Amino acid sequence: MRLLMLGGTEFVGRAVTDAALGRGWEVTVFHRGRHPAPSGVRILTGDRTTGASGLAALAGGTWDLVVDTWSGAPSAVRDAARALAARAGHYSYVSSRSVYAHPAPAGLPEDGPLVAGASPDAGPDVPYALAKRGGELAALDAFGDRALLARAGLILGPGENIGRLPWWLARTARGGPVIAPGPPDAALQYIDARDLADWLLDAAEKGLQGAYNTVSRPGHTTMGELLESCVRVTGSDAELRWTAPEVLLAAGVEPWTDLPVWLPAGEDYDSLHRGDVTKAHEAGLRCRPVGETVADTWAWMRGLGGTVPHRPDRPAVGLDARTEAKLLGAPGSA
Repeated sequence: MRLLMLGGTEFVGRAVTDAALGRGWEVTVFHRGRHPAPSGVRILTGDRTTGASGLAALAGGTWDLVVDTWSGAPSAVRDAARALAARAGHYSYVSSRSVYAHPAPAGLPEDGPLVAGASPDAGPDVPYALAKRGGELAALDAFGDRALLARAGLILGPGENIGRLPWWLARTARGGPVIAPGPPDAALQYIDARDLADWLLDAAEKGLQGAYNTVSRPGHTTMGELLESCVRVTGSDAELRWTAPEVLLAAGVEPWTDLPVWLPAGEDYDSLHRGDVTKAHEAGLRCRPVGETVADTWAWMRGLGGTVPHRPDRPAVGLDARTEAKLLGAPGSA
């Protein structure tokens, strides 16, 4: 198989590139050159944000599969997909379950209502949900039934540059009392980037098309198991202080950002952690145990000196030390 990876140097794109190389595929990486590409790939350099001129390096060549993780202007997906439609067999676009109209009820399948107002011609100044839906429309417009839409949710694993799991690992590595958002048995739904990558490549070989919710089954792990795995792999003396959601919210703690991954019960929790993933799992999606994801992410972080990577185009995550200290002394933390 000949793969064209649009991106391919960070997180999900890198996971796809590594998985394809591991299968012995011929891999071409098209990127801006800001990060080193893995060895063993053919490198094409360009900038999708500059319009058609930035795609000049893609003027020649044919591929069996294109994988695109773009989350900015839908017009960038539009331009690339149109340029490649006659020279690529299949287009896999890594989308998001954010494309569903909010609030997405628990158990929502792929044919649920979608956000309104998305356009494949939109520029960079559109909200994330509209950007991803616009990207979907662009892929479908150019490739039709040769397009696969992988609607991921929370993505974790080695290479994560958003900082969610890395923040928890760094915090537990410091040890001492750690605010943990309760309840510990709250079920989580996510996917390891490497499992997503493997499924994308398998799906392309099978010729799958259309939309798939590509995350674990609800309850694949829990908040308790995730954080206990962080304590275990870091080998620290961290003590998880499980704190009631109402205490956290009353203190102004922002779910998802101040305490990454965590959402209290309600509409947002149902949308993110209780989606219907029957279709993807019947099509072969397999998700590794959370302990493996946590351990491998910690090993990757240690190779970086234990730092928490952070994409400059995304807001920083994590609870500040002063707020945590106040919460540790508040009733409801135990």
